[in-house]
Amino acid sequence: MTFTDPSLSHVRTLTELFDARVQRSPEGIAYRRFDAAASRWAALSWREADAAVRRWTLALAALRLPAGARVGLLLPNGVEAVWADLSTMAAGRVPVPMHALDNPASIAYILGDCEAAVLMVQETAQWDAILATGAALPALRCVIVVGPAALPAAAPAPGAVAVMAVADWLAAGAQAAGTPATPPQAGDLAAVVYTSGTTGKPKGVMLTHANVMAVLAHVAPGPDDVFLSFLPLSHTFERTAGYYLPIAAGSSVAHARSVALLAEDLRSVRPTVLISVPRIYERVRAQLDARLAGSRAKRWLFDAAQGVGWRRFCRRQGLPAPASPWAAAELLVAPLLDALAGRPLRASFGGRLRVAVSGGAPLAPALARCFLGLGVPVLQGYGMTETSPVVAANTLAHNDPATVGTALQGVELRVGENRELQVRGPNVMKGYWKRPEDSARAFTDDGWLRTGDQASIDEGGRVRILGRIKEIIVTSTGEKIAPADLELAIAADPLFSQVFVLGENRPFIAAVAVLDRTQWQAFAQSLGVDPAQPESLNLPAVQQAALRRIAQQAAAFPRYGVPRAAWLSLEPWTVENTLMTPTLKLKRHNLMARFEQEIE
Repeated sequence: MTFTDPSLSHVRTLTELFDARVQRSPEGIAYRRFDAAASRWAALSWREADAAVRRWTLALAALRLPAGARVGLLLPNGVEAVWADLSTMAAGRVPVPMHALDNPASIAYILGDCEAAVLMVQETAQWDAILATGAALPALRCVIVVGPAALPAAAPAPGAVAVMAVADWLAAGAQAAGTPATPPQAGDLAAVVYTSGTTGKPKGVMLTHANVMAVLAHVAPGPDDVFLSFLPLSHTFERTAGYYLPIAAGSSVAHARSVALLAEDLRSVRPTVLISVPRIYERVRAQLDARLAGSRAKRWLFDAAQGVGWRRFCRRQGLPAPASPWAAAELLVAPLLDALAGRPLRASFGGRLRVAVSGGAPLAPALARCFLGLGVPVLQGYGMTETSPVVAANTLAHNDPATVGTALQGVELRVGENRELQVRGPNVMKGYWKRPEDSARAFTDDGWLRTGDQASIDEGGRVRILGRIKEIIVTSTGEKIAPADLELAIAADPLFSQVFVLGENRPFIAAVAVLDRTQWQAFAQSLGVDPAQPESLNLPAVQQAALRRIAQQAAAFPRYGVPRAAWLSLEPWTVENTLMTPTLKLKRHNLMARFEQEIE
């Protein structure tokens, strides 16, 4: 492992990485947080960050948890999530990051599965909701409330989990100064990150410090770069690329206030590096299309600028450029078209973006042509939680958006049986938490990780993803869900006789469902609609009521796995109409084609 920064050559763990960064640039800007009272972004130096992490580490050490104890982190993006994560590792314990907006049942399952000893939440309401699930959490010793929410006035009942405000917890830790904290070793766990499994229950991916450090050795940003962090820190993509990478590079990170305010934060923070998923580019493109819809002249200018820019991009990258009768004049008109269309688009990202990384899900070719053609430097890569998470990536100098680039240095790739892409390298996980059989199945007999994706690798080492082997939906936000288990859960409601869920490379999960005719009669009458009228099936009131029933059935799934839209039908899917196999399994491709218009 070789860092581009020689001062980091001795670093073997994420704890050592943070310490080295503090020593290297103590007064540099580490984080920026929005001060709502002053309506401005306030900066924190690496020295100030170090002081906060040390306070949190003392408080964790004072709890005298066993070495390697798991600490659940149910926190939104922000410096408190950073302090919690870094201090957990510095104290020799293992962070278990969880999505702050996940549903309580899913969180309770994760806490029980990893046997978390401590849980950190933003507000007491989150803990109350977890308690309401009735899940047994015998290993849990205390809950730390990081936000300003009110705490229970009464002392906890005997045997109940103690709930503490973060200020009280830190004060107790300061009084217990001198409690030793044992820093981690390279082979120790840096996190247990839960990802969807084929059984419907998430699996805990065990990532070591060495796994993550193997990815961070390829540092490209620098101390002048500014990241805007908005993807959940529970995702390994954001953890590695948007959190640990800036520490290695000495870059600063601004934590966005919310996705709803992302456009405003982009303009005010003006990031130079953006770690994103395709959904963000989809939203920007949709807003562009809405603004262009009323003007043919603006649409023509936009399309012309995109076409000219895309051809110039292809020529610079040595890629085949589409033919154009205006090629000779492009050099003259390119600056004008860029001023009219490209510059305003780049301004919406802050105007100084030099790298825009897209990961977590495939980027549609049309989106790549749009943004690259208009000067937004989008780089697509490939990986999975099990690989910490990067396997391959494009670079600014070698960027072919039809591929996911070449393998990271030290990472080996091969195409195995059924064209499956397989990985071997120092970034590959240790295994799944408490799941030896699943861990064994994840690898080939000779030790290569099975990705479940089909791919081809050209002579230059560029990887092209061709499709998926395993039946897992990956949305355009990078979330993963096993469709078969979700379909079974929904179909447990007698109203739904057949269910097909979808969402691959789309912003959310949706469902197409065949209703039981008898159940439909009663359901329609309860809503005051005529069940005999075909149009009644997809009246807004009917769809919303059906979605509520679907949500009840999907309550045990992660929040992102609950369908947000549904199309209802009374026509059964059969072998005869080619929508079912002879063994009565869904023919997913046929269903996608049959309901193409309804899905769109």
